[in-house]
Amino acid sequence: MAFRHILFDLDNTLYPQSCGLMQAIGGRMNLFMVERLGMSPGEVSEKRDHFLRVFGTTLNALRRYYGVDPDEFLDFVHDVPLGDYLRHDHALDQMLENLEAAKVVFTNADARHARRVLCRLGITRHFDSIIDIHLLEFINKPDVRAYQKALEFISARAEECLFVEDSPTNIVPAGKLGMTTVMVGAGTKHGGAHHRIDRITDLGKLIQGA
Repeated sequence: MAFRHILFDLDNTLYPQSCGLMQAIGGRMNLFMVERLGMSPGEVSEKRDHFLRVFGTTLNALRRYYGVDPDEFLDFVHDVPLGDYLRHDHALDQMLENLEAAKVVFTNADARHARRVLCRLGITRHFDSIIDIHLLEFINKPDVRAYQKALEFISARAEECLFVEDSPTNIVPAGKLGMTTVMVGAGTKHGGAHHRIDRITDLGKLIQGA
């Protein structure tokens, strides 16, 4: 496979879900809804499931229904000690070094969180840019407009791009636009993706072997 660009999701993609970071961030989201919005702990989980189905992110639902300030929310939920969950990933660093395509982070989170994660993993130098929720003007994956904005930002056609993601819901629009898609995650199914790998470090072998 030869691509001009590789678009990487951030959370649970560039690091494994098993590390627990996204669970910690999810806990902070729950806490925000209880402390800042006065919800009971019992209703938070049900509401967040609904928010994700309808809006794709908790943030955009809270902006719509509760007028939540996005920066306040993002600062609160990402206030976790990354060192408890992530470390310098030498294998990932080397794999990215060997990929010739331009590399971009494409995330529903914000660039500040993305930069902290990339720094902690020791892979910042490999990425040309970060397409985050601010750059997307709060149009998030899986809304097809988010992918179109990403393609416009990097001045690329969908067919020139490899899209790497852990969410089946977010894989589908990329494939429909014409990107080649890779699902990441141990035990996951293809979820409509063209390819599936257990770990992000398997991506190099996939590209070389295809």
